[in-house]
Amino acid sequence: MVVATLYVLTIPFEIAADGHELLLAAFAFLLTALMLDGVFLFVPGYSRPLLGVGRFALEWGCVVVTLVLLGRLSGFADYFYPPFILTWFAASPVILLLTHALFRWLVLRPDGDVRSDAKKVVIIGANQPGRVLAQNMRMHPFLKLDFVGFFDDRTTDRLPELGQEKLLGNLKDVAEFVKNNNIQQIYISLPMTAQPRVVELLNELQDSTVSIYFVPDLFVFDLINARFDNVAGMPVVAICESPFLGMNGIVKRASDIILSLCILALIWPILLAVAIAVKLTSKGPVFFKQKRYGEDGRSVLVYKFRSMTVMENGDKVTQATRNDARLTPIGGFIRKTSLDELPQFINVLEGKMSIVGPRPHANAHNEQYRKLIRGYMMRHKVRPGITGWAQVNGFRGETDTLEKMQRRVEYDLDYLRSWTVWLDLKIIWKTATMMFRDRNAF
Repeated sequence: MVVATLYVLTIPFEIAADGHELLLAAFAFLLTALMLDGVFLFVPGYSRPLLGVGRFALEWGCVVVTLVLLGRLSGFADYFYPPFILTWFAASPVILLLTHALFRWLVLRPDGDVRSDAKKVVIIGANQPGRVLAQNMRMHPFLKLDFVGFFDDRTTDRLPELGQEKLLGNLKDVAEFVKNNNIQQIYISLPMTAQPRVVELLNELQDSTVSIYFVPDLFVFDLINARFDNVAGMPVVAICESPFLGMNGIVKRASDIILSLCILALIWPILLAVAIAVKLTSKGPVFFKQKRYGEDGRSVLVYKFRSMTVMENGDKVTQATRNDARLTPIGGFIRKTSLDELPQFINVLEGKMSIVGPRPHANAHNEQYRKLIRGYMMRHKVRPGITGWAQVNGFRGETDTLEKMQRRVEYDLDYLRSWTVWLDLKIIWKTATMMFRDRNAF
């Protein structure tokens, strides 16, 4: 609709749609798809669309700002009539909202009754996956699934978490209930250890036309980008995988390169000034290169402006502390303001790091904490970052307790589970605003 609005507006403004409009439309489509991906206003089935309007408006604003910046930096904006572009910026979100509202009214309310053609559904197994599935069915009327209740061999006194959900009986009652109540879909949510019961149930249901689905019991795993895949014709389930595969990987790498080049072009005077200050205030090299774990645990050299009189890079590395005696005269300042991290944009261009990702720890610390923290090495499924989700949530600087490191790792893994372009932009913005007021850095 964004692209369609652009071309429709060329008519009243009497603008000939040429290659410039086509290129603008392509950029607009790409940015809209990337930045509005995950805004639940546009996810089929959500029954509370107004809750997403605020975030939609904010992210559309990001699309507009990005297009304006790209247009100004490249000179591309000079090819367009300003009132035409301003009208398009204002009209596009309105058209998107109206189109979405019309779509919901037509599809979600056939004959005024959203449940008029809903399929009756039962779930076998009142465990966590089953309860989550039932809850999601209610939240998504677009699916047109009428959840009737659960079947489970446990009694209600053993299922206190069931709450107000209806327990229809045990597994032996399923086949008869399906025949007598016009049940059209069954979702089997039983643990892997229940295979004999599942096989027996499937045999009993062969004398019916009900559709049967199996819900994998994946809640027992710490999932990272879980998805179904096909390998040599065999269906498999990915339990732990990088979120940066396929198009996501291309988008992530392209954004890293473009942003790094733009940032380096802006901050080169700062880089030069810090390099001179480091050289004049202490003996030793300007840069400190430390071995860190990179993507998939491979060793990479990470660049920093030297902020200490020592350069530890061995089997034992002592974390920096407040008022650390090893700091150079300018070391405390460049660490507190994160200026010592700026050379890592070169690491990003080399493909060894990303702008946003789990922060790399010294190898000695990796070897220590991987033995103490469950899932620690999963954070190394991706390139390490200059900044990360943990850092903008208060876990920056010294981690002097195991609990602090555990919390940092939890934020890193949450980032991998929840990655979007929007989340990266949010982290970059929060990092920029924190640079001169974060008291945890020293």
